[in-house]
Amino acid sequence: RVLLAQRPAHKHLGLKWEFPGGKVEPGESPEAALVREIKEELGCDLDLTRALPRFTHDYGTVVIEMIPFLCALAPASPAPHPHEHVAIAWSSLAKLRTYDLAPADWPVVDALLTDPL
Repeated sequence: RVLLAQRPAHKHLGLKWEFPGGKVEPGESPEAALVREIKEELGCDLDLTRALPRFTHDYGTVVIEMIPFLCALAPASPAPHPHEHVAIAWSSLAKLRTYDLAPADWPVVDALLTDPL
C-alpha cells in the first residue's frame, strides 16, 4: 500500500492529495529531509527502501525538484497521523489514479506503476 496525505484547504493546491514529504534544508541530504518531514507531518518513523527517479515540476510560479523514495514504516514506529494534513489514506497501486493528486505527484505514480513495489 501507498500512503497519501490530503493538503489543507487554505494552502496552495488545497484538498489535493500528495505523497507526503517536504523541502530539503541547506546541508541536509534528501533522505534525512524525508525522515524529518515525515516525523513532523505524520509523527511516524521510516525505513527508506530505495530511491525512485528524480524529476522537476513547473507550477508556473515555482519549479520544484521531486526526490521520491520507497519507504516502509520502521518496525517500532507509531501509525501515521495527519498533523499538518486534513486526512491520510492508504491506497493500493491499482487505485492511485482515483485520487485527485497534486500535479507534481503524477510522475511518481507513473514510476510506481512502471516499476512496482
